[in-house]
Amino acid sequence: MAKKALSPEERSEKRMMILTPIVAVLLALIIGAIIIACLGKNPFEGYAAMIQGSLGDGAKLSKTLERACPLIFTGLCAAFAYKCGVFNLGGEGQFIMGGCATATCVLGLGLEGPAGLALGLLAGIVAGAIWGLLPGIMKITRGLNEMITTIMLNYVAMYFMEYIFKNVYSDNGLPKTVAIPQSARLPEVLGTHVGVILAIVLGIFTWYVIFRTSFGFKIRAVGMNPIASKVNGFPVRRLVLLAFVLSGAIAGLGGAVELLGKTPYRLADGFGSGFGFDGVAIALIAQLNPIAAIFVAFFFGVLSTGGTMMQSVIGVPTAIVEIIRGLIIIFAVAGMAAVKLPKIKAYVAARLDARAKKAEVNA
Repeated sequence: MAKKALSPEERSEKRMMILTPIVAVLLALIIGAIIIACLGKNPFEGYAAMIQGSLGDGAKLSKTLERACPLIFTGLCAAFAYKCGVFNLGGEGQFIMGGCATATCVLGLGLEGPAGLALGLLAGIVAGAIWGLLPGIMKITRGLNEMITTIMLNYVAMYFMEYIFKNVYSDNGLPKTVAIPQSARLPEVLGTHVGVILAIVLGIFTWYVIFRTSFGFKIRAVGMNPIASKVNGFPVRRLVLLAFVLSGAIAGLGGAVELLGKTPYRLADGFGSGFGFDGVAIALIAQLNPIAAIFVAFFFGVLSTGGTMMQSVIGVPTAIVEIIRGLIIIFAVAGMAAVKLPKIKAYVAARLDARAKKAEVNA
C-alpha cells in the first residue's frame, strides 16, 4: 500500500519538530557557555575538555557508552508506553526491580557461568514486566492515574532494594551486595560490555515493532485516540496493559544489564538513581522515536562523562553539566509544545499560502 503523501503544512510541522531538539541543544550549550564565562573560565576550552573526556579515545568512548546504556533502556521504556498513551513514570522502579531480581537469581541460587547470566537477564525482564503490570492493572480496572501509581511504586522498589543489599545479600554487613561472580557477568566487546550492543539492537527492534508491524499500529492508534480505536474493534484495555508490561520489561532488562555489566557488579545505594526520569526526558526529546532515543541517550552520556574532565581542566563545578541537561529538556519540551499551538500552526499555514501565491504570480 502506497504511503500517504504529506501536505505542505504537515511537512513543515515535521521539519520544525525535527529541528526543535537541535535548536534546544544549541541554546542550552550557548547559555552554558555564558555561565562558564561568567565564572571567569573559557567556555571553548571547557567544551573541548568535555569532548576530549568523553570521546577522546577508545577507553573514554567505552565509558560514555556504558553511561548511556541504562539511559537507552529507560528511554525506550518511556517511549514505548507513551506511544500507547500511558505515562509510565515508573521506569526507575522497574529498572531497580530488574536489578533486584537478577541479584536474587544469581546470588540466591548460587548460579555462575552462562546459565547464571541467561537466567539473571531473564529474571530482570520478568521482574520489570511484573512491576509494570501492577500500575497497568490498577489503571484498567480502577481507573487510577498511572503517573501517581508508578511514582509510588518507584519508592517501594527503592526501599525493597535497600532491604536486599543491607540484609539479604549484604557483603559482610556492609550496605552493598556481594559482587556478581566473574563468570556470570556480561562479556566485553571492544572495551565495553555487550549490554551496550543489546540496548542498541533493542532500540532498533522497538522502532520496527512500533512503526512497521500491525501490533505497533494498534499501539499508536490507541495512543492517538483510544475511543476511536475501541469503536474500530481494537482491544484497548489489553493493549494498554501490554504497553505497561512491555515497557516495564525493557526497563527491567536495563537493570539486569547494569548489574551484570558495569562495575562494581553489586546492588548498593544509588543503583538506578535518576535513570527513570532521565529516560522520560530522553523519550520526549527524541519525540518518542526509539532510534532517536539512542542518540539522545548517547549525548547525555557524553555530558555525564565529559563533565568530570571539564571540571578538572577549567575548574568549574559539574553542576554546569546538570544545568545544560536541564535546559535541553526545558527548551525541547517547550519547543515541541509551541509547534503544536494553533497560533503557530496558523502562522505556518499563512506563510505557506503566501509562498504558494507568490509562486503562482511568478509563474
